[in-house]
Amino acid sequence: MSRPRLLHGAFALFWSSRVLATLALQMQTVAIGWQLYSLTGSALDLGLVGLVQFVPTIVLTLVVGQVADRYDRRLVVVICEIAQAAGVAVLALGSYGGWLTREGMLTIAALLGAARAFENPARAAFVPGLVPLALLPRAIASSTSAGQTARIVGPALGGVLYGFGPTLVYGVVVALYAAGATLIAFVRPREPARARDAITPGSLFSGIAFILRQRVLLGLMSLDLFAVLLGGATALLPIYARDTLGTGPWGLGLLRAAPAIGALAMSLVLSRHPVDRHAGPALFAGVFVFGLATLVFGVSTSLSLSLGALVVLGGADLLSVVIRQSLVQIRTPDPMRGRVSAVHSLFTGTSNQLGEFESGVLAALFGAVPAVLIGGVGTLVVTAAWMYRFPELRRFEMAG
Repeated sequence: MSRPRLLHGAFALFWSSRVLATLALQMQTVAIGWQLYSLTGSALDLGLVGLVQFVPTIVLTLVVGQVADRYDRRLVVVICEIAQAAGVAVLALGSYGGWLTREGMLTIAALLGAARAFENPARAAFVPGLVPLALLPRAIASSTSAGQTARIVGPALGGVLYGFGPTLVYGVVVALYAAGATLIAFVRPREPARARDAITPGSLFSGIAFILRQRVLLGLMSLDLFAVLLGGATALLPIYARDTLGTGPWGLGLLRAAPAIGALAMSLVLSRHPVDRHAGPALFAGVFVFGLATLVFGVSTSLSLSLGALVVLGGADLLSVVIRQSLVQIRTPDPMRGRVSAVHSLFTGTSNQLGEFESGVLAALFGAVPAVLIGGVGTLVVTAAWMYRFPELRRFEMAG
């Protein structure tokens, strides 16, 4: 089915809300990173931003899955976006008043991470209620392309607006979150009624148990966990922008946007030609290219080469993301989608937020360039190890 058939009704509202929320997230990420690095000049503090946003994800994993499966997923997303708007409003007021400190920024970042910990499983489990299951891979690719468009515009816009001060950036972010929450409030999914069974130790850990029984899912999630944990260098982009490439906030915005350009191109291809056959080899190829692109970025001292490497990195990463998300939703029964999505968010959150902390620590110990190179080599090693450890990953097909 063509993409225009997807972009109507409830899915169109969801799609638009996803654009606005992702745009807000990318703008606030650029602003927080640049403001904190300007305030402290510490690579470790950039890593701490990732850590404090990761901790709520791991602490709340069992709770957020239950919330997504037992309550209105639409309402959960709305509340979480309003909470994020409130947190960013505090950043705006603190920047305007001049009383925002390192500790205050890290505390608010942690609260924003907690809100996203509740939002992500509910939003992910929301999509199968908007489109027929047969269209799910295309819907996920289409939704992802919307998010990637926002990832391109958001960092660049955030970097430009930051030139007028962080207060303006944060104010725009608040408005975007509010608009996204309003749109999602009007979505009427065709979700089946879900019984609210008693919460037991078994139900709390049922999402984890389900994944452990599905070796393909376990292999997919753990591959992403370790590959991005080692290969993610986005936390160090402020250092590369200012110290290695000699640019200002606008350069950081371009670097933040570059992976999304590659991801957008890949998502547009996948929205029309989803990966059905040979999904396993495509997955490993994507992760391998991700590692190679990380190495190229690590040694680059040219802005154009760095941007090119990040574009390739983003496209390769998006390929594995769409394969993984589609398979998780297709192979999970609806009453458990929230809990399984929560565990999935834990894996992705670990790889992203904890990966930023790992990059910050390595950069503080050895420097930014060695930190990125260590991560790139680690990604290639993990890819080879998982091809041997999970042979079923090399053979699986989405249609099966």
